[in-house]
Amino acid sequence: MNEQVGLANTFEAHRNHLQAVAFRLLGSLSEAEDAVQEAWLRLSRADGKGIENMGGWLTTVVSRICLDMLRSRKSRREESIETHLPDTFTSQENIIDPEQEAVLADSVGIALLVVLGNLNPAERITFVLHDVFSMPFTEIAPIVGKSESATRQLASRARRRIRGAKAMPEADFDHQRNVVQAFLAAAHSGDFDTLVAALDPDVILRDDRQTGSSRVTRGAIPLAKQVSGRAQKAAQLALVNGQVGIIAAPRGRLLYVLQFTVNHGKITEVDLISDPERISQLDLAVLGD
Repeated sequence: MNEQVGLANTFEAHRNHLQAVAFRLLGSLSEAEDAVQEAWLRLSRADGKGIENMGGWLTTVVSRICLDMLRSRKSRREESIETHLPDTFTSQENIIDPEQEAVLADSVGIALLVVLGNLNPAERITFVLHDVFSMPFTEIAPIVGKSESATRQLASRARRRIRGAKAMPEADFDHQRNVVQAFLAAAHSGDFDTLVAALDPDVILRDDRQTGSSRVTRGAIPLAKQVSGRAQKAAQLALVNGQVGIIAAPRGRLLYVLQFTVNHGKITEVDLISDPERISQLDLAVLGD
Protein backbone atom coordinates (compact mmCIF):
# COMPACT_ATOMS: atom_id res chain seq x y z
CA MET A 1 0.00 0.00 0.00
CA ASN A 2 2.80 2.42 0.90
CA GLU A 3 4.49 1.64 -2.42
CA GLN A 4 1.31 2.51 -4.34
CA VAL A 5 0.88 5.73 -2.36
CA GLY A 6 4.47 6.68 -3.14
CA LEU A 7 3.91 5.95 -6.81
CA ALA A 8 0.79 8.12 -6.80
CA ASN A 9 2.66 10.99 -5.16
CA THR A 10 5.43 10.71 -7.73
CA PHE A 11 2.88 10.78 -10.54
CA GLU A 12 1.17 13.87 -9.09
CA ALA A 13 4.52 15.65 -9.05
CA HIS A 14 4.66 15.20 -12.85
CA ARG A 15 0.96 15.79 -13.59
CA ASN A 16 1.19 19.47 -14.59
CA HIS A 17 4.00 18.75 -17.05
CA LEU A 18 2.14 15.78 -18.51
CA GLN A 19 -1.02 17.89 -18.82
CA ALA A 20 0.93 20.59 -20.69
CA VAL A 21 2.44 18.04 -23.07
CA ALA A 22 -0.89 16.31 -23.74
CA PHE A 23 -2.78 19.57 -24.31
CA ARG A 24 -0.28 20.78 -26.90
CA LEU A 25 -0.32 17.42 -28.61
CA LEU A 26 -4.12 17.10 -28.65
CA GLY A 27 -5.41 20.67 -28.41
CA SER A 28 -8.22 19.55 -26.11
CA LEU A 29 -8.30 19.79 -22.35
CA SER A 30 -10.73 16.91 -21.93
CA GLU A 31 -8.68 14.61 -24.17
CA ALA A 32 -5.46 15.70 -22.46
CA GLU A 33 -6.90 14.73 -19.10
CA ASP A 34 -7.96 11.36 -20.54
CA ALA A 35 -4.43 10.78 -21.81
CA VAL A 36 -2.86 11.69 -18.48
CA GLN A 37 -5.28 9.42 -16.64
CA GLU A 38 -4.42 6.56 -18.99
CA ALA A 39 -0.73 7.17 -18.26
CA TRP A 40 -1.44 6.80 -14.56
CA LEU A 41 -3.26 3.52 -15.15
CA ARG A 42 -0.27 2.19 -17.09
CA LEU A 43 2.12 3.33 -14.37
CA SER A 44 0.04 1.71 -11.66
CA ARG A 45 0.32 -1.60 -13.53
CA ALA A 46 4.05 -1.24 -14.16
CA ASP A 47 7.01 -1.98 -11.91
CA GLY A 48 7.79 1.50 -10.65
CA LYS A 49 11.06 0.35 -9.10
CA GLY A 50 12.41 -0.52 -12.53
CA ILE A 51 11.86 2.99 -13.92
CA GLU A 52 15.04 5.04 -13.59
CA ASN A 53 13.80 8.27 -15.17
CA MET A 54 10.17 8.63 -14.13
CA GLY A 55 9.64 11.98 -15.86
CA GLY A 56 11.02 10.72 -19.14
CA TRP A 57 9.07 7.46 -18.90
CA LEU A 58 5.79 9.23 -18.23
CA THR A 59 6.34 11.78 -21.02
CA THR A 60 7.02 8.96 -23.45
CA VAL A 61 3.90 7.06 -22.36
CA VAL A 62 1.67 10.13 -22.61
CA SER A 63 3.12 10.96 -26.04
CA ARG A 64 2.40 7.47 -27.33
CA ILE A 65 -1.14 7.62 -25.98
CA CYS A 66 -1.65 11.00 -27.67
CA LEU A 67 -0.21 9.66 -30.93
CA ASP A 68 -2.72 6.80 -30.87
CA MET A 69 -5.53 9.27 -30.19
CA LEU A 70 -4.45 11.53 -33.06
CA ARG A 71 -4.24 8.59 -35.45
CA SER A 72 -7.65 7.40 -34.32
CA ARG A 73 -9.08 10.82 -35.18
CA LYS A 74 -7.84 10.59 -38.76
CA SER A 75 -9.09 7.05 -39.25
CA ARG A 76 -12.66 7.79 -38.14
CA ARG A 77 -13.98 9.36 -41.33
CA GLU A 78 -17.47 9.75 -39.89
CA GLU A 79 -16.15 12.29 -37.42
CA SER A 80 -15.92 15.85 -38.66
CA ILE A 81 -13.04 18.24 -38.27
CA GLU A 82 -13.75 18.90 -34.59
CA THR A 83 -11.35 16.05 -33.94
CA HIS A 84 -8.72 17.27 -36.37
CA LEU A 85 -8.66 20.75 -34.90
CA PRO A 86 -8.89 21.63 -31.23
CA ASP A 87 -12.47 20.76 -30.23
CA THR A 88 -13.83 22.49 -33.32
CA PHE A 89 -17.62 22.90 -33.39
CA THR A 90 -18.05 21.03 -30.10
CA SER A 91 -20.67 22.23 -27.65
CA GLN A 92 -19.78 24.14 -24.52
CA GLU A 93 -21.18 21.30 -22.43
CA ASN A 94 -18.33 19.08 -23.59
CA ILE A 95 -15.68 21.35 -22.07
CA ILE A 96 -14.52 20.29 -18.64
CA ASP A 97 -13.33 23.75 -17.60
CA PRO A 98 -13.79 26.52 -20.19
CA GLU A 99 -11.73 29.05 -18.23
CA GLN A 100 -8.82 26.69 -17.77
CA GLU A 101 -8.94 25.65 -21.40
CA ALA A 102 -9.04 29.29 -22.49
CA VAL A 103 -5.93 30.03 -20.42
CA LEU A 104 -4.14 27.01 -21.87
CA ALA A 105 -5.10 27.91 -25.42
CA ASP A 106 -3.99 31.50 -24.94
CA SER A 107 -0.65 30.38 -23.49
CA VAL A 108 0.01 28.21 -26.53
CA GLY A 109 -1.24 30.79 -29.03
CA ILE A 110 -4.57 30.36 -30.79
CA ALA A 111 -3.10 30.51 -34.29
CA LEU A 112 -0.41 27.96 -33.43
CA LEU A 113 -2.96 25.67 -31.81
CA VAL A 114 -5.10 25.77 -34.95
CA VAL A 115 -2.15 25.19 -37.27
CA LEU A 116 -0.93 22.25 -35.17
CA GLY A 117 -4.26 20.65 -35.96
CA ASN A 118 -3.34 20.66 -39.65
CA LEU A 119 -0.20 18.60 -39.13
CA ASN A 120 -0.33 14.86 -39.42
CA PRO A 121 0.00 12.97 -36.11
CA ALA A 122 3.70 12.13 -36.42
CA GLU A 123 4.58 15.71 -37.45
CA ARG A 124 2.63 17.17 -34.55
CA ILE A 125 4.14 14.81 -31.98
CA THR A 126 7.66 15.45 -33.26
CA PHE A 127 7.32 19.23 -33.46
CA VAL A 128 5.76 19.64 -30.02
CA LEU A 129 8.13 17.28 -28.21
CA HIS A 130 11.27 18.69 -29.84
CA ASP A 131 10.57 22.36 -30.51
CA VAL A 132 8.34 23.05 -27.51
CA PHE A 133 9.63 20.63 -24.87
CA SER A 134 13.22 20.17 -26.11
CA MET A 135 13.07 16.39 -26.19
CA PRO A 136 15.97 14.96 -28.24
CA PHE A 137 15.23 13.21 -31.51
CA THR A 138 16.79 10.02 -30.18
CA GLU A 139 13.92 9.79 -27.68
CA ILE A 140 11.21 10.94 -30.09
CA ALA A 141 12.10 8.47 -32.84
CA PRO A 142 10.86 5.34 -30.97
CA ILE A 143 7.60 7.13 -30.08
CA VAL A 144 6.69 7.85 -33.70
CA GLY A 145 8.25 4.63 -34.99
CA LYS A 146 10.76 6.35 -37.27
CA SER A 147 14.53 6.52 -37.56
CA GLU A 148 16.25 9.50 -36.00
CA SER A 149 16.93 10.93 -39.46
CA ALA A 150 13.30 10.53 -40.52
CA THR A 151 12.17 12.13 -37.26
CA ARG A 152 14.36 15.16 -37.95
CA GLN A 153 12.72 15.44 -41.36
CA LEU A 154 9.28 15.31 -39.74
CA ALA A 155 10.23 18.23 -37.49
CA SER A 156 11.63 20.20 -40.41
CA ARG A 157 8.49 19.65 -42.48
CA ALA A 158 6.30 20.63 -39.53
CA ARG A 159 8.24 23.87 -39.04
CA ARG A 160 7.81 24.80 -42.70
CA ARG A 161 4.08 24.18 -42.52
CA ILE A 162 3.70 26.12 -39.28
CA ARG A 163 5.70 29.12 -40.39
CA GLY A 164 4.16 29.15 -43.83
CA ALA A 165 5.68 30.48 -47.02
CA LYS A 166 4.86 33.87 -48.41
CA ALA A 167 3.40 33.31 -51.86
CA MET A 168 4.00 36.87 -53.03
CA PRO A 169 6.72 39.55 -52.96
CA GLU A 170 7.39 41.16 -49.58
CA ALA A 171 5.92 44.51 -50.56
CA ASP A 172 2.71 42.94 -51.86
CA PHE A 173 2.48 40.72 -48.79
CA ASP A 174 2.82 43.68 -46.42
CA HIS A 175 0.26 45.64 -48.40
CA GLN A 176 -2.25 42.78 -48.30
CA ARG A 177 -1.65 42.36 -44.60
CA ASN A 178 -2.35 46.04 -43.97
CA VAL A 179 -5.61 45.89 -45.93
CA VAL A 180 -6.87 42.76 -44.16
CA GLN A 181 -5.74 44.08 -40.77
CA ALA A 182 -7.70 47.30 -41.36
CA PHE A 183 -10.76 45.25 -42.33
CA LEU A 184 -10.51 43.12 -39.19
CA ALA A 185 -9.97 46.10 -36.87
CA ALA A 186 -12.95 47.92 -38.38
CA ALA A 187 -15.12 44.79 -38.14
CA HIS A 188 -14.20 44.48 -34.45
CA SER A 189 -14.84 48.13 -33.62
CA GLY A 190 -17.86 48.64 -35.83
CA ASP A 191 -16.12 51.35 -37.89
CA PHE A 192 -18.47 51.30 -40.87
CA ASP A 193 -16.68 53.93 -42.95
CA THR A 194 -13.30 52.21 -42.62
CA LEU A 195 -14.90 48.92 -43.60
CA VAL A 196 -16.39 50.42 -46.74
CA ALA A 197 -13.05 52.05 -47.56
CA ALA A 198 -11.28 48.67 -47.39
CA LEU A 199 -13.77 47.06 -49.77
CA ASP A 200 -14.10 47.27 -53.52
CA PRO A 201 -17.54 48.69 -54.44
CA ASP A 202 -18.36 45.40 -56.19
CA VAL A 203 -16.89 43.10 -53.54
CA ILE A 204 -18.40 39.62 -53.23
CA LEU A 205 -18.71 37.62 -49.99
CA ARG A 206 -19.39 33.88 -50.29
CA ASP A 207 -20.54 32.34 -47.00
CA ASP A 208 -20.77 28.54 -46.91
CA ARG A 209 -22.88 28.69 -43.73
CA GLN A 210 -25.77 30.08 -45.76
CA THR A 211 -27.95 28.56 -48.44
CA GLY A 212 -29.63 29.85 -51.57
CA SER A 213 -29.48 33.55 -52.41
CA SER A 214 -28.25 34.49 -48.92
CA ARG A 215 -25.04 32.56 -49.59
CA VAL A 216 -23.61 35.48 -51.56
CA THR A 217 -23.43 39.14 -50.50
CA ARG A 218 -22.55 41.70 -53.16
CA GLY A 219 -21.38 45.26 -52.71
CA ALA A 220 -19.27 47.13 -50.15
CA ILE A 221 -22.15 48.69 -48.22
CA PRO A 222 -24.20 45.47 -47.75
CA LEU A 223 -21.09 43.55 -46.72
CA ALA A 224 -19.98 46.27 -44.31
CA LYS A 225 -23.43 46.28 -42.72
CA GLN A 226 -23.23 42.51 -42.35
CA VAL A 227 -19.87 42.40 -40.56
CA SER A 228 -19.62 45.76 -38.77
CA GLY A 229 -19.20 45.14 -35.05
CA ARG A 230 -19.91 41.44 -35.42
CA ALA A 231 -16.44 39.96 -35.82
CA GLN A 232 -15.51 37.23 -33.38
CA LYS A 233 -13.26 38.58 -30.63
CA ALA A 234 -11.00 35.59 -31.24
CA ALA A 235 -10.66 36.39 -34.96
CA GLN A 236 -7.07 37.08 -35.94
CA LEU A 237 -4.76 37.21 -38.92
CA ALA A 238 -3.24 34.00 -40.26
CA LEU A 239 -1.82 32.66 -43.48
CA VAL A 240 -4.41 30.84 -45.56
CA ASN A 241 -2.88 29.01 -48.52
CA GLY A 242 0.04 31.42 -48.38
CA GLN A 243 -2.15 34.55 -48.42
CA VAL A 244 -3.14 36.83 -45.57
CA GLY A 245 -6.48 35.74 -44.16
CA ILE A 246 -8.40 35.51 -40.92
CA ILE A 247 -9.21 32.64 -38.60
CA ALA A 248 -11.86 32.76 -35.89
CA ALA A 249 -10.92 30.32 -33.18
CA PRO A 250 -12.25 31.05 -29.67
CA ARG A 251 -10.31 28.91 -27.16
CA GLY A 252 -8.61 27.23 -30.09
CA ARG A 253 -11.85 25.97 -31.67
CA LEU A 254 -11.77 26.87 -35.31
CA LEU A 255 -15.18 28.25 -36.27
CA TYR A 256 -14.38 29.62 -39.71
CA VAL A 257 -11.67 30.88 -42.03
CA LEU A 258 -11.79 34.00 -44.21
CA GLN A 259 -9.92 33.99 -47.51
CA PHE A 260 -9.38 37.33 -49.23
CA THR A 261 -8.64 38.48 -52.75
CA VAL A 262 -7.05 41.92 -52.75
CA ASN A 263 -6.64 43.96 -55.94
CA HIS A 264 -5.33 47.53 -56.21
CA GLY A 265 -5.53 48.01 -52.45
CA LYS A 266 -9.16 46.89 -52.12
CA ILE A 267 -10.76 43.63 -51.02
CA THR A 268 -12.59 42.28 -54.05
CA GLU A 269 -13.58 38.80 -52.82
CA VAL A 270 -14.12 37.19 -49.42
CA ASP A 271 -14.74 33.49 -48.88
CA LEU A 272 -16.05 32.47 -45.47
CA ILE A 273 -15.24 28.78 -44.99
CA SER A 274 -16.72 26.83 -42.11
CA ASP A 275 -17.30 23.43 -43.71
CA PRO A 276 -15.04 20.91 -41.90
CA GLU A 277 -14.01 19.11 -45.07
CA ARG A 278 -13.10 22.34 -46.86
CA ILE A 279 -11.13 23.61 -43.86
CA SER A 280 -9.16 20.39 -43.70
CA GLN A 281 -7.91 21.09 -47.25
CA LEU A 282 -6.58 24.54 -46.39
CA ASP A 283 -2.93 25.22 -45.68
CA LEU A 284 -3.04 27.30 -42.49
CA ALA A 285 0.02 28.84 -40.91
CA VAL A 286 0.90 31.18 -38.06
CA LEU A 287 1.29 34.81 -39.11
CA GLY A 288 3.92 36.36 -36.85
CA ASP A 289 4.23 39.95 -35.82
